[in-house]
Amino acid sequence: MVTTLLVFVVALALIFDYTNGFHDAANSIATIVSTKVLTPFQAVLMAAVFNFAAYFFIKDHKVANTVAKIVNENFITLHVILAGLIAAITWNLTTWWFGIPSSSSHTLIGGFAGAGITNALYMGAHGLDAVNMKYILTIIAYIVLAPFIGLIIAYFITIMILHICKRAKPAAADRWFKRLQLVSAAALSFAHGTNDAQKVMGILYVALIASKIIPSGAAMPEWIPLACYTAISLGTMSGGWKIVKTMGSKITKITPLEGVAAETAGAITLFITERLAIPVSTTHTITGSIIGVGLTKRVSAVRWGVTINLIWAWIITIPVSALIAALVFTLLRVTGY
Repeated sequence: MVTTLLVFVVALALIFDYTNGFHDAANSIATIVSTKVLTPFQAVLMAAVFNFAAYFFIKDHKVANTVAKIVNENFITLHVILAGLIAAITWNLTTWWFGIPSSSSHTLIGGFAGAGITNALYMGAHGLDAVNMKYILTIIAYIVLAPFIGLIIAYFITIMILHICKRAKPAAADRWFKRLQLVSAAALSFAHGTNDAQKVMGILYVALIASKIIPSGAAMPEWIPLACYTAISLGTMSGGWKIVKTMGSKITKITPLEGVAAETAGAITLFITERLAIPVSTTHTITGSIIGVGLTKRVSAVRWGVTINLIWAWIITIPVSALIAALVFTLLRVTGY
């Protein structure tokens, strides 16, 4: 049954997807803007187009299915989903304001899990009964693995490119890599769409099940992916300039060659994890890739002070989002909303 609460939850989920887009726009455009291959406006327009292009190619929605299973169905209500979304939007906007490239994916997952655990406690069950620990542990593992995989791939791609181009004239090589960066940035934007848009799809899918609009296990209605890809693309077009500055210049100085390597490594990592149905962080992945590029020059080329601050943001995102969601869910319950 369609209720006012369901309509509000759907609207809030799409608002989160929009914030995800402008929060994570930096992932795919930071290097191409910092190397001056494209203007900021051109870059976000290109990223938005390729974000949405993923809609026409990804039809199995494996990542969405994983997100939908994070909280066990018995403990999912619209209030759980609402509390999780409010927590995720709150953390996304907070980190965006301070220019911290935290994970929109992990804040959504943390908020959803935190609200589910709180609901289980109110129902007299053990809190962890609410969550599927297999998926939670996999997601936590990839907080480390995704950036590390991106780092390793970026490192070896950079070394390989440097070896192949060692006799090339610097000016000619620079021109070619500026052109190639258009391709690598487009690939990263496409990969971002395939992974990140699916997380909200999973949330909307369980919202429909909780409202008994569709039965558990039913096919996902086609309007869900269309709405999610549209929302994240519009958000990407809005940009996230504070985070672009952090990603594009504060971690390490990036040249067009290095931009190609970092973006290609990030895209490869995201394509692999999407096929494995693992909802990883695009932010973590491209950050690891940028660090990998910096390490090919020397360890000191990476600004480790900035990097360590980013890692702390990654570590606290899930627990802080879960705590905010628990407080919001409790407030909703106490007020009788």
